[in-house]
Amino acid sequence: MKLVISILLLISATAFAQKSTDVVAQVGKKTITLEDFNKKYNEVKSQTINPPTKEQFLEDLVRYEMGVQEAEKRNLQKDPIVQDRFNQEMYKALLEKDIGQRVQKIQVSDAEMKAWYAKNPELRTSHILIEFKAGATPAQVAEAKKRATEIYEEVKKSKRPFEELVKLYSDDALSKQVGGDIGWQSRVTLVPNYYEAVVNMKVGEITGLIETQFGFHVIKLTGRRSFENANKRQIRAAVFDEKRKQVFNDYFERMKKSYPIKENKGLLK
Repeated sequence: MKLVISILLLISATAFAQKSTDVVAQVGKKTITLEDFNKKYNEVKSQTINPPTKEQFLEDLVRYEMGVQEAEKRNLQKDPIVQDRFNQEMYKALLEKDIGQRVQKIQVSDAEMKAWYAKNPELRTSHILIEFKAGATPAQVAEAKKRATEIYEEVKKSKRPFEELVKLYSDDALSKQVGGDIGWQSRVTLVPNYYEAVVNMKVGEITGLIETQFGFHVIKLTGRRSFENANKRQIRAAVFDEKRKQVFNDYFERMKKSYPIKENKGLLK
């Protein structure tokens, strides 16, 4: 008798078991099978702390399919903006397929970090900013430079502490309150022109005039941080980024051999 009951239960369970090909929803011409649903739902669950319920997710899928079909009905796939976005996704998919694994395998050693930091140390500076606004006319820039030159000459011959001169002349309202100090900065966080101007200076030296998009600077180097005290996470990220760029450069240099390319860089000046 027990054997008969067990067989009946097995038959019953098999009859009502869900099949991966069972249709969860039919949206116009699109069929969403249980397999499709579970695959997408499990992917969402793995990527979020608070996933939707299955019922909510099914509603999202239905809305998605309706939206896609409606867009196709209106020929949005021919819209230039849509085509551009599609091309961007294809570009990203190509890179992921061809060099994604190479980028993921990039390793950064302590020796590489130290070598990079030797050329790109964290620096502390104070500055006097003679500002010109974004979009300033050539005349306005020239006027700012004239004023900056006069201030720089005054700084070079003055016996007063640099911090006092900052309070007298600087247009940087924020750093002006602390003697022009902008704290510890790196090549990653500073404007290139600014960093290049001070990286080879000795602590205590003053230089000028350095032009950036913010105006003209008179800069004093006040500190050079040792590797032991530097931001290791930032250094590792910088080295990784350089290696990643090299992977990209090698990849596209090889690809260029397959495409005729003509450039007129003179038009960029």
